[in-house]
Amino acid sequence: MKVGIAGKRRRKNMPNRITEKFGELAEKDECILVCYVVAGYPDVQTSQNVIDSLVKGGADIIEIGIPFSDPIADGPTIQAASNSALKRGITPEKALHLAKSARKKYPALPLLVMTYSNILVRPGMEKFMSQAKANGIDGFILPDLPVEEAEAYSAAASRLGLATVFLSSPNTTPARLKKIVGSTSGFLYLVSVYGITGARKSFEDYTLNAVKSAKQAAGGKVPVAVGFGISTPAHVRFMIGAGADAVIVGSAIIERMAKSSGRKMLSELQEFAKSMKKACKK
Repeated sequence: MKVGIAGKRRRKNMPNRITEKFGELAEKDECILVCYVVAGYPDVQTSQNVIDSLVKGGADIIEIGIPFSDPIADGPTIQAASNSALKRGITPEKALHLAKSARKKYPALPLLVMTYSNILVRPGMEKFMSQAKANGIDGFILPDLPVEEAEAYSAAASRLGLATVFLSSPNTTPARLKKIVGSTSGFLYLVSVYGITGARKSFEDYTLNAVKSAKQAAGGKVPVAVGFGISTPAHVRFMIGAGADAVIVGSAIIERMAKSSGRKMLSELQEFAKSMKKACKK
């Protein structure tokens, strides 16, 4: 779990709620729980309530998904939620307003945006990132932006003090993984399986090997967070055993929202987050 000396230097050079949270929980030898919310699903007010429930349950970082019309990395569960939010009129600006509301409630809570690069490019990349920063966002995850094409994005993020979370996968080559680690701040997002997002029952040995390889490549420079398919406390314990510093939970949250509503749904989400966070504590 220890991020190491290099990671500590990076945190000192770039103050950010994300790196501070990793540093805080690394001292406790505790895995971080990142919870994903689709902005505007099923509506903006419910999105706010869902964030509250997840934080009460123990979420350490909230990842706010800004819906996009062509979400290539998302599985059917998150795609359906994103499409629903778009039909109900969610916009990037409204999503940032959601972040602003969360920031007012939780001054120390790390907030990430997960979206696609066109959302930033359309209004102007640095302009949008600056707006996000003003609304309390601490960093970005852009799954369709390869590290080889991210120079302007990374430069803008550095100027604004925003984290750039890049993704790697089980089939990422060692050379490319090294390049990704060098461009990543906040944490490295390791996709646990081949394919798209979605809850699953179990993981193959290649996931275990991928986590170990990512940790070795990170070399203590950045923490490693594992996402895609994590939906049970047993999954969390598996990833921790492999060496993960954080787990990212998305589809499992959206699935619970689709099956319930109102106070019952919010209570179930809080209990779910509580069970997942309990598994993060060694």
